[in-house]
Amino acid sequence: MAAINPTLPRYPFSTRGDRLAEELRSACPMLRVVTNAGDEAWLVTGHAEVRQVLSGTRFARAQVADEGSPVQDVALLAPELLDAMPYLRKAGMYDEIQRSLHDLADLPDSWLRAVIRQAVEETVAQGMPCDLQRHFCDRVAGRTMCRLMGLPESDLPRLKAWADTDLTMRLPQETVHRNWERLRDYIREQFSRDGLAEAPGLLPRLATRNREERALTPEQLANILGVVFVAGYEDLASFLGVASFHLVQMPQVLERLRGEPETVDGDVEELLRYSVVLGNALARIATEDTDLAGHKVRTGEMILVSTDAANFDAARFPEPHTYDPGRRPNPHVRFGHGPNYCPGARLTRRVSALAFVALAGLGELRLAVPPREVEWIPDRMAITPVAVPVLWADPSATVRPS
Repeated sequence: MAAINPTLPRYPFSTRGDRLAEELRSACPMLRVVTNAGDEAWLVTGHAEVRQVLSGTRFARAQVADEGSPVQDVALLAPELLDAMPYLRKAGMYDEIQRSLHDLADLPDSWLRAVIRQAVEETVAQGMPCDLQRHFCDRVAGRTMCRLMGLPESDLPRLKAWADTDLTMRLPQETVHRNWERLRDYIREQFSRDGLAEAPGLLPRLATRNREERALTPEQLANILGVVFVAGYEDLASFLGVASFHLVQMPQVLERLRGEPETVDGDVEELLRYSVVLGNALARIATEDTDLAGHKVRTGEMILVSTDAANFDAARFPEPHTYDPGRRPNPHVRFGHGPNYCPGARLTRRVSALAFVALAGLGELRLAVPPREVEWIPDRMAITPVAVPVLWADPSATVRPS
């Protein structure tokens, strides 16, 4: 590890989801920081500057994996772990990702509604107070991603453990690499299971196509599918958890959603902007000398993009700390921007809309403890509450059809 420069602030500043770190509020639009690994980088927090970095060819994602580049957390095991989509495009299999993540071919509304309804019923069955993170958010995210991927739900406990470890910052490199190898090897084993060619899900389709075309090595494909599962599960569980933490403190919003569920899309967009969920940052490498926000960025320097901070930039969002589901336009960068836009955006939006309406159907939800007493998992790339303990007015409430 490089010697840490004691004169620079160390990023990330916080892995709490209840508020934006004070350092991020005052850093706009960019400042010099030290990464977890001890390398120097530029932290970009302004909305306009974030969009510039994410849409420009002068800031490359792939070069983060190059030998000699600054390191954000730990060195990567394989380049496809950093950016899986170009590998699938080159292999001619990107259409399967689009079909799975955009068309939601494996996740019909009827199935999603049933899974969410069951998660609410299981939550109610726990009695009060109940932890929404564990009994609702994690379950909905886990079952959704297993169905999308074509992985057995019975394997979810170990899949979750591997994903949680992978997204824990400040772990020894050997621990991170060993954990990933176990996940990768598990996925490779799935390629040879009986009846794979006829099974639903992204993994069976990609594995069957790759067996015929041999465009990727089994290890590359396993790494890519591991990235899709970890990113999909952790991002969805994190956002549902942080958003639920906010929603249960806004009884007027829940009351409106009970009476007017068709208005939920505005809440989804504002919660995507308002929720602090990115524990670290999106890393890029400058491919040429360039000016950014009045600073000279040199070729080879690392840029860390904070989409959380950009979504609270007062220059773009009037009264950014006010929750406003009627905010129009709402150009948040929760899913990135331009060519770096997240392919799972539609999945998150659809699952979240159904989940928030279902939670509203429970009745008068409220936190069982003061907000300041809610704990947050430390050192997480996807910010997540330890628990979201809640009470509700009617313990016999059931969720009406949405």
